[in-house]
Amino acid sequence: MLKIVKTSLFALTASLAFTGTAMADVEEALANICTIVTADDKGELRKKMRAVQSDYRLKLRDYYAGISCSGQSLIRTAISSNAVEVGTLLVKKMPSRDLSAPESDGKTLQAWINENGLQDHAVAKELMSRL
Repeated sequence: MLKIVKTSLFALTASLAFTGTAMADVEEALANICTIVTADDKGELRKKMRAVQSDYRLKLRDYYAGISCSGQSLIRTAISSNAVEVGTLLVKKMPSRDLSAPESDGKTLQAWINENGLQDHAVAKELMSRL
């Protein structure tokens, strides 16, 4: 009985340690994604997304909500910095149900675009066509 308890505790401790390092590695892999979005570097963003997917089996929708660039989501950052290529790629890669969901401030992307008068932006038009 005592052997089983010790083995279980060891397995639990080892799995928690592995999970903690895996999360730190993912955060490190995504560290400069805001810079990539702001610079409108579509090729580098594709490479980053491919690396995260192959190394950690995560797709964009899995980590999109956890990334904030100066308090804004990746798509809002792309629109604000006029990063048309990257913004269009992000909109195309995200599921439409996630695009219509409220973000951290409680506003949807569509409401934020309308509020800021950005309906004529190319990324906003792509977003509206997906919704």
